[in-house]
Amino acid sequence: MEADENFPRLTPENHRVTSPAMIDYNCIAWAAGDTERWWEPGVFWPIVSPPDEYGIGILETAFKSLGFEACNGEESDPGFEKIAIYGNNLFYTHAARQLPTGKWTSKLGKLEDIEHDTPDVVAGGIYGDSKTRVT
Repeated sequence: MEADENFPRLTPENHRVTSPAMIDYNCIAWAAGDTERWWEPGVFWPIVSPPDEYGIGILETAFKSLGFEACNGEESDPGFEKIAIYGNNLFYTHAARQLPTGKWTSKLGKLEDIEHDTPDVVAGGIYGDSKTRVT
């Protein structure tokens, strides 16, 4: 995948495709480790919530229900799995998971999964900025 207006910071040097495009799951499911379901309020969600609630807080609460806690920084912490949550002023747009290597992994909507160097690589464009992290 090349940089474009959707992913302006992606370059061949800062990411690599790790699996083909598929529609079985989305970035939220991928960040949670689920490749079987599409995670979205009203479709599948790990907590009770309104089906039209897409605020960053509801996504943080969903990950906290899975045992994650708020954290800072993108540095790798051995024994901990970090998730970066992206969004704009109205709603969440993306989640990325840190790998044991310290790199990050993302599912780009219905497109492929990628491994990327930092959370910033997929920020900007359609995902907005990385707003918070949970571990």
